[in-house]
Amino acid sequence: MSITPLMPVYPRCGVRPVRGDHCHLIDEDGTRYLDFASGIAVNLLGHSHEGLIGAIQRQAATLMHVSNLYGSPQGEALAQRLVDKTFADTVFFTNSGAEAVECAIKTARAYHQAAGNENRHELITFTSAFHGRTMATISASNQEKMHKGFMPLLGGFRYVEFDDLEGAKAAIGPDTAGFLVEPIQGEGGIRPASDAFMKGLRALADEHDLMLVLDEVQCGVARTGKFYAHEHYGIEPDILASAKGLGGGFPFGACLATEKAARGMGFGTHGSTYGGNPLAMAAGMAVMDAVANDEFLAEVTEKGERIRTRLEQFIGNYPDLFELVRGKGLMLGLKMKVESRPFFVHLRDNHQLLTVAAGDNTLRVLPPLVIGDAEIEEFFDKLSAGAADYVIPEAA
Repeated sequence: MSITPLMPVYPRCGVRPVRGDHCHLIDEDGTRYLDFASGIAVNLLGHSHEGLIGAIQRQAATLMHVSNLYGSPQGEALAQRLVDKTFADTVFFTNSGAEAVECAIKTARAYHQAAGNENRHELITFTSAFHGRTMATISASNQEKMHKGFMPLLGGFRYVEFDDLEGAKAAIGPDTAGFLVEPIQGEGGIRPASDAFMKGLRALADEHDLMLVLDEVQCGVARTGKFYAHEHYGIEPDILASAKGLGGGFPFGACLATEKAARGMGFGTHGSTYGGNPLAMAAGMAVMDAVANDEFLAEVTEKGERIRTRLEQFIGNYPDLFELVRGKGLMLGLKMKVESRPFFVHLRDNHQLLTVAAGDNTLRVLPPLVIGDAEIEEFFDKLSAGAADYVIPEAA
């Protein structure tokens, strides 16, 4: 048998972590890596946060799973905290970001179809987006690399250039149910939408009775210095998909909605065996305890601005490598003048610095939100050493 026991869908590297220590990962051979990837914006409290670990341990010893056939004191409590902290009136808990986006798509369609508008099913989505790996979420993206091997795609999505408000307006038709957009594209290269674009989408949604659906799976939960990134734009969505940092490393997500937006989501319209299980809810409560306060968010903003300022100074020393810095808070991207993936590998393999490659030749800088001065200095030491000894590969 030639296939590996783990289905070979990931090009796994030689780093094999077995332990985490605050903002570092330790390989099975003892090598220590500075983790400025955070499991792709997941481990926002690092790898050994006592509050998160303790909450999971206590809940695991008490009750891990029952079923959504029963009342959920744990789910009700976390949902109320999210409602109190956000625009939302109601929450559905999922097991992942892709599931949260799926729920958001269903909620947007159900809003119209519950009122008898059966044709209103199409979501306008945007180029270079990443919404997940399910059939619906790959169909919502225009990226052909995710489509290959899985045709035909599901209908109901229309692609428009990201940050093109006039294009979004022109795409509205009789079948349109709403917009699905990341306020800051993650996989697409840490590309923040403009104020005019986000405010314009909100205005178009209001004008045409459309749902504004935000995918904040990567940019949400304090990552940008706001609890959710749309707060930077002074708008509120109708529906929002959240995950990643929401569990701090424990896998779960959530679909948040206003009462109006959720009017089609009644008994029997959606469900999940594991969604909202007590163990996930304990993790979410611990994350909320840590990050859902003004003091923590201000610290994320301050650290993000400090790192960004230093990165902007740093890239001037390597004009052949780097073009610009973009992003918000501790969701930062270094856009490179050369392909970013080989440099990301170089930092990982030769300088024990973990980052994440992204589209548009961008290197994602996604540290745990609990980094301190020591980790920031270590990051710049490793990044500087990596840039200094990097040899740009010759074009094939």
